[in-house]
Amino acid sequence: MEFVEYLRFITGSLGHKKLHSFLTGLGIAIGISVVILLTSLGEGLHRFVLSEFTQFGTNLIAINPGKVMTMGTPLGVLGSERLLTIEDGEALRSIPGIRAVVPMLQGNAELKANGRTRRLTVYGVGSEMDTAFQMHVRSGRFLPDDDPRAARPYVVLGHKTRQELFPHRNPLGERIQVGDFSGRVIGIMEPKGQILGYDMDDTVYIPASRGLDLFNNDGLMEIDILYREGARVEEIVAAVKRILVNRHGQEDFTITTQQQMLDVLGSVLGMLTVAVGALGGISLLVGSVGIFTVMTIAVRERVAEIGLLRALGAGRRQILLLFLTEGVLLAVIGGGAGLLVALVLVLLIKIYVPLMPVHTPWNFVVLAELLSMGIGILSGLFPAMQAARFDPVQALRSE
Repeated sequence: MEFVEYLRFITGSLGHKKLHSFLTGLGIAIGISVVILLTSLGEGLHRFVLSEFTQFGTNLIAINPGKVMTMGTPLGVLGSERLLTIEDGEALRSIPGIRAVVPMLQGNAELKANGRTRRLTVYGVGSEMDTAFQMHVRSGRFLPDDDPRAARPYVVLGHKTRQELFPHRNPLGERIQVGDFSGRVIGIMEPKGQILGYDMDDTVYIPASRGLDLFNNDGLMEIDILYREGARVEEIVAAVKRILVNRHGQEDFTITTQQQMLDVLGSVLGMLTVAVGALGGISLLVGSVGIFTVMTIAVRERVAEIGLLRALGAGRRQILLLFLTEGVLLAVIGGGAGLLVALVLVLLIKIYVPLMPVHTPWNFVVLAELLSMGIGILSGLFPAMQAARFDPVQALRSE
């Protein structure tokens, strides 16, 4: 049987049952489009979250007060917990390979300036925060390198805070009131945008020691360390643990490297992408059932035609190939249509919902198309084998 005759037989079969063929292809198309759309949303979320974390760089280590569990028992049961202090941060500066140490705490306070009042987030930080977190000053300067225990009362404004409080004048040198703290503005930050829901522009930065007084805190919320490129993070973590244990008498703190956070996030978000893709695969399963049904009906309705082909010399392998090709073609057409629909939907999301992170992973696209072909083969295999086993004489008698 020549190639043209193959095509004529296959297209004739598909055209004979237009509605069945359409509905079967539609099932595959919906499955493919759902798989690609959901994985695009999952991959977009994955990239968005990772980009939010990595915009600060990947050479950061966070130290937080408290240890969640010690030998299966909350630490508070075994002994007293010592807070992280500015002195702890200063002690860590002796570690080789450290570029910056940033004591940090945050809270909400009412800010008064230029006859206006605004409640916002206040960060009490060290003078190296702009270096550690890759933030830049638009005008003026960041907090100076004062004695961290007795820093001068200076304030740095976030970009949005400056626009809200001083829309028509330069705030540098102005005095503002942040809760009970009065300070002089010495800098304005460049726009940073939102990071995981936190608006980094609608804030002010004050020295950490002043923040402790403002919020009446005895300890810091966190100490962040920026280490140099090429430094061995394991050695730095070990040195941090050794110094703090010597100071505290016990390991009552938690050290988290940024790479650990990225690894956990990557694992969780990767599983999320696979999970949403698997949900879309349910539609592909439904489509495979449709192909199996259509092919089984086609075999039963064309028994005489199969007998005639066998009588004219078509071998069992040719009959098997005919029906297998028909199932694969049905799946490929549906898969192609589903791919086109999914790409159009992704494009529309990017245009009309730009805040929704979406990215099409092409490895999933190729996998989905290969999966549709595999579904076509598996769904059409049994009906094709059934057709190939027909006895030509018995098949012709069924006419």
